[in-house]
Amino acid sequence: MSRVLPGDAPTVHDLIGIGFGPSNVAMAIALDEHNARVGEREAVTAHFFEQQPRFGWHRGMLIDDATMQVSFLKDLVTLRNPASEFSFLCYLKSRGRLVDFINHKNLFPLRAEFHDYFEWAAAQVDGMVSYGHEVVGVAPVVREGGDGEVEFLDVTVRSAEGLAVHRARNLVIGTGLRPLMPEGVERGDRVWHNSELLTRIDALEAAEGGEGAEPSRFVVVGAGQSAAENVAYLHRRFPGAEVCAVFSRYGYSPADDSGFANRIFDPGAVDDYFAAPENVKRQLMDYHGNTNYSVVDIDLIDSLYRLMYQEKVLGTERLRFFNVSRLADVKETSGHVRATVQSLVTGEETPLDADLVVFATGYGPADPLGPLGEVAGSCLRDEEGRVRVERDYRVVTDPGLRCGIYLQGGTEHTHGITSSLLSNTAVRVGEILDSLLAAGGGPRTAGAAASAEVPSGGPAPKG
Repeated sequence: MSRVLPGDAPTVHDLIGIGFGPSNVAMAIALDEHNARVGEREAVTAHFFEQQPRFGWHRGMLIDDATMQVSFLKDLVTLRNPASEFSFLCYLKSRGRLVDFINHKNLFPLRAEFHDYFEWAAAQVDGMVSYGHEVVGVAPVVREGGDGEVEFLDVTVRSAEGLAVHRARNLVIGTGLRPLMPEGVERGDRVWHNSELLTRIDALEAAEGGEGAEPSRFVVVGAGQSAAENVAYLHRRFPGAEVCAVFSRYGYSPADDSGFANRIFDPGAVDDYFAAPENVKRQLMDYHGNTNYSVVDIDLIDSLYRLMYQEKVLGTERLRFFNVSRLADVKETSGHVRATVQSLVTGEETPLDADLVVFATGYGPADPLGPLGEVAGSCLRDEEGRVRVERDYRVVTDPGLRCGIYLQGGTEHTHGITSSLLSNTAVRVGEILDSLLAAGGGPRTAGAAASAEVPSGGPAPKG
């Protein structure tokens, strides 16, 4: 812990962002629009640090025909500011495709197109981000004579130039999700998570071609949207290969994207979820898990079923489904991998020698407090060990920590199913900005109300 001595005058950012995925891009845009509106004197100073060398969002999953599962209107800005110049419609106009998109009569763009939109938006606020910079530690800073209260946070950042320290009044953490693999399974040369499919498949194809043989069999594990997309993609790209899908159900389950079910993603649903008792929270997650988890678009389900049936009719079965089954074992050998599929009904095991096993087994949030180091000890947790978070996404902390720490992700237990999804991104960053302006960096301690006042001597509120 360092101290600020009288006369010290380090540059202090009102906000430092850790990570620069879609959520923090949206945060940067909200700040940019706010600052343009209020002028320099009331502007919020902010900077973001991203360890990737450039913007990227699930690049390994940008299959050419894969579409978004959310409406284009749930972009980075529209639900917060429909007149924003950072909207998907403005992006289309800049690319000369606005009329073409309208004629397409579709709410759901290609995933590759939405990624290009994200890149376009990120480029317009690139003065607020440093790529190739990894946050490796956060240290509390107390002012001399300030009764030990933490007034600032020193963020240590590592880059090619070495280590540097940046000071902030508030942090916003948007470090995204991490690929999940089944317990005991490690990724390898021929055992992948689906998040790396497109970034590695060309190299695999080149290696197989160099050995004089095309890939002959793929195994895809999982029952969700990504698993089904991977099955369809590999079947299409490698017309001589067998593709085996392994899952514990009888078949893929359709996503419920009906109007009433989609209310779970409404901004008002976050209020309901946050205020609900714990047993109601659990019920809501159980009721509406089929809007997002381990479900597949019905059009893709129908397409794969038609393909499977067609191959049976023609006697050219390359698409095989091992349903009500699990992958019991997977072992890499020289140039191949052996997967053992076990029936959940009979226990019978079927060995499959494959060129590649892809685990489409989902994602989980990284520890949202992981980057904070010793500061994490000042962040309070509930009886189940989960981070305590207020409605405005600010972490509840010890009374001595006057800095705001905001989470963009890792709040599903408090804010519901939209915590890691795009649906509420635009609204969420607006709420975080409102909180920053109202609190001016004041404390959000155990028992404090969302409108807690800034203690005497704290930074002046902005806006």
